[in-house]
Amino acid sequence: MTRKSRSSRSGTERSQRQLRVGEVLRHALVDIFARGELRDPALEGVSLTVAEVRVSPDLRNATAFVMPLGGDNAAEITAALNHAAPFLRRQLGKVITMRYLPRLSFEADVAFDHGERIENLLRTDAVSRDLGEREPGE
Repeated sequence: MTRKSRSSRSGTERSQRQLRVGEVLRHALVDIFARGELRDPALEGVSLTVAEVRVSPDLRNATAFVMPLGGDNAAEITAALNHAAPFLRRQLGKVITMRYLPRLSFEADVAFDHGERIENLLRTDAVSRDLGEREPGE
């Protein structure tokens, strides 16, 4: 007889603990980037935005979604950050006390691109024409 999980949580829904650990990691990464401790030439003088850190359910892996200011060279910068991930993990270990410090990976944040695409779609003539034909009470 197989045992069914009692959790009603789907694969995309994150627990409070995952969200809390993700925010702690995000704040610590922002502090490390602000201090300018990275010596990689690709990261020299680059201002980064850490939009979100998603942590796996077992808290062993964390993915940080970053975007350089202006959005230039995002692929090159994320590759450099992934190369510097072990160093960043050690720096996090000095600031954060956790039983297991998660393995870090970095990805370019595409949420800004998606938001801009939706905004551009909403500003098209067809959408504005459809919205303009409605009566005020609708």
